[in-house]
Amino acid sequence: MTQTVSGGIDDLRAAMEGLVICPEDDGYDEARRVWNAAIDRRPAAIAECATAADVAAAVRFARAEGLEIAVRGGAHSFPGLSMNDGGLVIDLRRMNAVTVDPVTRRALVQGGALNRDVDAATQAHGLAVPLGLVSHTGVGGLTLGGGMGWLSRLGGLSIDNLVAAQVVVADGRILRAAEDQNPDLFWAVRGGGGNFGVVTEFEFGLFEAGPMVHFGLFFWDAEQGREALGLAREIIAELPRSMNAVPAAAITAPPAPFVPVEHQGRPGYALLLVGFGAEAEHQQVTERIRGALPPLFDVVTPMPYTALQQLLDEANAWGFHGYDKSGYFAELTDEVIDVLVEHAPLKTSPLSVLLFYRLDEAYSEVGEEDTAFGGGRNPRYTGFFIGLTPTADMLPAERAWIRSLWQALRPHMLGASTYINGVDDHDAQDAAQVQAVYGPKYARLAAVKAAYDPDNAFHHNANIIADVVPAPRG
Repeated sequence: MTQTVSGGIDDLRAAMEGLVICPEDDGYDEARRVWNAAIDRRPAAIAECATAADVAAAVRFARAEGLEIAVRGGAHSFPGLSMNDGGLVIDLRRMNAVTVDPVTRRALVQGGALNRDVDAATQAHGLAVPLGLVSHTGVGGLTLGGGMGWLSRLGGLSIDNLVAAQVVVADGRILRAAEDQNPDLFWAVRGGGGNFGVVTEFEFGLFEAGPMVHFGLFFWDAEQGREALGLAREIIAELPRSMNAVPAAAITAPPAPFVPVEHQGRPGYALLLVGFGAEAEHQQVTERIRGALPPLFDVVTPMPYTALQQLLDEANAWGFHGYDKSGYFAELTDEVIDVLVEHAPLKTSPLSVLLFYRLDEAYSEVGEEDTAFGGGRNPRYTGFFIGLTPTADMLPAERAWIRSLWQALRPHMLGASTYINGVDDHDAQDAAQVQAVYGPKYARLAAVKAAYDPDNAFHHNANIIADVVPAPRG
């Protein structure tokens, strides 16, 4: 296979504005590096595309050579879906431009842009689109799976703000997907992952948020786990739409300037509270938290929205070894809290954490069938169970801990559904698990797959298998 690629690689280089990097080239090892240090794969070639036409050329080349395709945006996939062994990686990192029209409140975002690229460009006009909590995550992978974060209660998911997408499909065509053009493809890319092609440009609708927000972090000792999570549940249930909160279990106080020295490295529980409205509104909730269960320490301060979006960057820095799972919960019930408190002390790495995002308000105002998103739209929590270790030898124990926790929580989850951006390496290629994520929507997704990628060229993802009967193209 490598010999075949070497024979035709000059043709691909001639067809592209960007670079093509092979194992013998300088910079190959850096180009194949991804966020999760546990992933070490060696593709036959990496096409660093500069334009949608480059992407189309790379897709056609891979198909002609019989090479497996992986698509790299921010390279943040825990199971390393953005890199492969012996195939062609379509690398979008050079395509990271963001163009904002503040009058129409639209942003054109290239497929290789990171969250921080979008935040910087939109916040220059006091505008935003809902994205994730780590700013060096790629917009593409995040959005195609759904996209949730601080603004989910105020503005819904990333896909709920998607107006159109430019997609390179399996036969190399460059298509526009929107309500009025290829609507079946537009529906599918909003939650169906990277199954249908390479998205080279997103068009988002924007709304006002920032530039300053109100932030609070409240930290309790490990012995106060039940009380802290119970209080978080009460607080979140009464939050206005303009606020959001993320409870964190099994968290370790970092060696950061805002943490008192005597508490740095201490295991415990936390609540992160963000207000997008009036300061008095945020202060009222802050005082209630302090009065109900005085924290070991807290930090309450205004901060730029861009700083909020980068708050967890260091804790999720490149070079850690990671494994994660996820699940949906109707509520943080006493039974869920009991499982969390029981398993929290069993982690072995101070980097690991269990986070819960609240999804309601704007999230729940989108119709169940409006997008391909696999999670139901009724109010819920998404739990992210993140095992991170500084060294490879620590990861097996942390992986076992995450799996044990997930199994203990499984009876309390909503159905069989998992957030598609939170599937592990096994579930991503397990047809039954992927079908469970999408439920009744899977048949429609399989039909769209047959229309745009019948040979499953794009399978390095949470894979949807093509139906034998293609869906009609819009």
